[in-house]
Amino acid sequence: MSYEYKVVPAPTRGVKAKGIKSAEDRFAHALEMEMNNLAADGWEYLRADTLPSEQREGLIGKTTVYQNMLVFRRPKKTAQAAAPQPVLKAEPTVAKPKSGEERLAEKKEVAAPKPVKPAKPPSSDVAAE
Repeated sequence: MSYEYKVVPAPTRGVKAKGIKSAEDRFAHALEMEMNNLAADGWEYLRADTLPSEQREGLIGKTTVYQNMLVFRRPKKTAQAAAPQPVLKAEPTVAKPKSGEERLAEKKEVAAPKPVKPAKPPSSDVAAE
């Protein structure tokens, strides 16, 4: 199974909440909120890493700082699941074979001309005008 990964910076400060007094508890609460938000989107917590990062200091100086990162993963969506499913068309209905009598009746209907109604003569009112 292959995974996709997401790396986010760990919180640097705690978050105030009702009933939480100490700095450690506030920090734990901030970390818990971040992890629960990502878990709601399907991300599974994997590990925390501390990684070096160079930053500018002044005009030409550089210094190395260490960043705390949280690593999450979730299974990749397969190509089949991500691709839209084709719409299945209904199969055409097949008519049952007609008997000889039915075919003869159809031929008679087609061959027999329909009676034509005679045209109405113009009314005498219209002709008088």
